[in-house]
Amino acid sequence: MISVNEYFGGNVKSLGYATENGKSTVGVMNEGEYEFSTGSAETMTVIQGKMEVKIQGEEDINVYEDGESFDVPANSKFWVNVPFQTSYLCEYE
Repeated sequence: MISVNEYFGGNVKSLGYATENGKSTVGVMNEGEYEFSTGSAETMTVIQGKMEVKIQGEEDINVYEDGESFDVPANSKFWVNVPFQTSYLCEYE
């Protein structure tokens, strides 16, 4: 089953799916700033584009571009600034 997700007034859209490796979503974010909350740990990979990311509890803002990944702990928040449309893969633990 494929699930359709839409957040922030349609500025973030994704398709969710499951495999033997677990649950994932693949999506696109429009230019903007977003705050996400996590229930489970996740790994976010930028497919194409750029994300400026600050993870709760960390002081630095890190920049991730095509093919780069970052991990977000379970039960936390992270902030993302996207300077232009960016596609991503999010894998949940």
